[in-house]
Amino acid sequence: MPHTPSGGAPPGAATADRGPADRVPMSIGSVLGLLREEFPEVTVSKIRFLESEGLVEPRRTPSGYRKFSAQDVERLAFVLRMQRDHYLPLKVIREQLDARDRGEQVALPGPAQPPDLLDGAAAPLDTAGAARVGRTELLAASEITEEQLAEWESYGLLGPVENGGYPAEAVEVARLVLDLGRFGLEPRHLRAVKASADRDAGLVEQVVAPLRRHRNPQTRHRAEATARELATLAVRLHATFVQAALREQRD
Repeated sequence: MPHTPSGGAPPGAATADRGPADRVPMSIGSVLGLLREEFPEVTVSKIRFLESEGLVEPRRTPSGYRKFSAQDVERLAFVLRMQRDHYLPLKVIREQLDARDRGEQVALPGPAQPPDLLDGAAAPLDTAGAARVGRTELLAASEITEEQLAEWESYGLLGPVENGGYPAEAVEVARLVLDLGRFGLEPRHLRAVKASADRDAGLVEQVVAPLRRHRNPQTRHRAEATARELATLAVRLHATFVQAALREQRD
């Protein structure tokens, strides 16, 4: 799949000149293979997330398997380009897709700053009123088995909260653990990642806890925004450390 620096590839460009294959429905694995020509970092979880956001709507077989058309692949490529090249939020990308569907010319945005790394990664940071998912809903949304969930719970990667159900982020965690498993990483390998995340959350909580207890309502309201900003910085720092370590090993 050729790279389009402008990010404004016309409809069908991502799957152009593929011949009869354009008309053959594709599995999510086949779509992943096509997209990775241009977007090496894309994952099955990312495609599922974009589908859950309504940016692509593959048809389903009677048994529930996704079947993507060439137009679906082109839409996914457009979304990924807009995120990579212009750092657009999904809401804006959805508006652009709607405009394209109406046959309108889509103007490319100007330069932008890199996005919040937590944007679209799962759900907002957990609060007392955050969404919960039940065990059945978690299994269905992440497409895992009871046995897999029980194993991951035994390693502390997932678990129900005190008030019942699982935090909304559990769906994305399950999908990521499943994807990492395809590379041979087992739940026991991921315990250190979970422990590191818990420590980061503890550091964030040390900073925002006094804000939550403040008498000023505006200060208390700002606590969650501060927590999100700190979490984003922690994610970026972790990613930078990993990239630096890989570079040192490679060199």
